[in-house]
Amino acid sequence: MTSESIRLRKIQRQAHEIMDEVNLRNVQMPPELLTMVIDNLSRAVGDLTDPSGNFSLSYLEEKVGNAHSLLVRKRQ
Repeated sequence: MTSESIRLRKIQRQAHEIMDEVNLRNVQMPPELLTMVIDNLSRAVGDLTDPSGNFSLSYLEEKVGNAHSLLVRKRQ
């Protein structure tokens, strides 16, 4: 497995954990927190869907990682 594949799997795992955190837990989250999470995820998706096909894996890691850490920090 290439380094890029490993990095993409980590991003995918974090995205799934975000979905689980938001959808499976019956915990109310402050709107400000959800706004920051959505902002980070939408920026990652925007970069990934660039029509030129160019995207920054580092940028995706950063934005999905930020969204993930916001929810994990909130949970603790």
